[in-house]
Amino acid sequence: MLFFNMYYEKTKNKNVSSIAKTIKKSYNSDHYQMVLDMLSYRKDVCIEIFTDNAIYYSSDSVSRGCVINDNEVVDMAKYHNHFVKSDKDIVSYQLFNSRYKTKVLVYGVKLENDTYAFISTSLVPIAETFNVWRNLFIYISVVVMLVSFLLAYFVSRRISRPIVKLNKTSKEMVKGNYNIRFDTNDSIVEINELATTLNNLNDELSKTEMLRRELMANVSHDLKTPLTLIRANAEMVKDINYNKKEKRNANLQVIIDEVNRLNLLVEDILSLSKAQSNTIDIKREVFDIDELIRTVLERFQVLVEKNNFNFNYKSIKNCIVYADIKKIEQVLYNLISNAVNYSSDKLINIRLKNKGQKVLIEISNNGDEISKDDLNHIWDKYYKVDKSYHRVTLGTGLGLSIVKNLLELHHFKYGVISNKKKTTFYFEMDKYEEVSDDSKNISEGRKKISN
Repeated sequence: MLFFNMYYEKTKNKNVSSIAKTIKKSYNSDHYQMVLDMLSYRKDVCIEIFTDNAIYYSSDSVSRGCVINDNEVVDMAKYHNHFVKSDKDIVSYQLFNSRYKTKVLVYGVKLENDTYAFISTSLVPIAETFNVWRNLFIYISVVVMLVSFLLAYFVSRRISRPIVKLNKTSKEMVKGNYNIRFDTNDSIVEINELATTLNNLNDELSKTEMLRRELMANVSHDLKTPLTLIRANAEMVKDINYNKKEKRNANLQVIIDEVNRLNLLVEDILSLSKAQSNTIDIKREVFDIDELIRTVLERFQVLVEKNNFNFNYKSIKNCIVYADIKKIEQVLYNLISNAVNYSSDKLINIRLKNKGQKVLIEISNNGDEISKDDLNHIWDKYYKVDKSYHRVTLGTGLGLSIVKNLLELHHFKYGVISNKKKTTFYFEMDKYEEVSDDSKNISEGRKKISN
């Protein structure tokens, strides 16, 4: 209450001071009296202008509750005379009106020699008014709180109902039931967006679960087949062909081949695990990619001789790049192996092209078109375009996934394009321009390729 009274009196002082400035500013203007009447009426103050101790203007006739000339206001004239004799420009003081039991704020301002303006206004007691407003505020607060609680309850129910429903459906998804759908017909946009996101998550989890099951089936098959062959051929060597050199050697060769295949499968699984966990160190160096491609193609020479495969390679000479030789060699081998496994005419096209500051490597095979849906998953582990499982001619089924991770570790762009007649896998590498300064590194790179 004390602070409220102080604020009220301060505001009154500020308003009266502003009126005094307006009166002084408009003094001697053509419409001076009209300005005084308007201020007195609109601001509810009393205004008197004294010139040579005589009243020049008084707002008694227009002001509401004017008290300047009220006899009940003690010592009004005494204070006026004191101000006139003080030679001050501004004075402010408070008097007491015994009739209305109120304070009166008086503000005097000197307009010019022997001309003064006095503005007065009552300081109405606000204790009772404050109590009325306080009680009213309490009632209003109680009503607002009740309404707020009711609104909050219904709004929370409106929002929580679909969330509870989403949560219930989510629990089914946690149990492994992916044949569910989240309702997206709610009127709240954010709830619909959340439901859509959860539906997308459910679809991806469903695909992941399907791929996991296929992965387990395929890995089991890839492990079971060579183990069965190893066991069968070992038993044949032991029981039947132990004294027949040619058949014994053939059985032993099958055992060796299948052990090598198992070893390759284990190595690919380890390589993929390392690549996906970012534990592989990339050791970049300078080398000729043309020489590396030719070295990799020599490993497929047995397919040319025994299976009539044809590898058509279009190259460019002295194409120096900067990458990890061993990792890029594995990428090339896996992509060519994939092309061999899915070629319909045993023709594999490899092309090396310049592309500005990049080198583009393309590996193509003729065969059935890969659909757009399959293209989105072709880099996944054990993902097959043909869902009927078949044992690949080369590789372990992890080749493309390893290619993806190794190229991403290098930050190289890669992709696949497929149409009705041909499928092309490609990737780009950074050229190394400062050949003259690194001839030693290049020669060392060539030595590694040849080895």
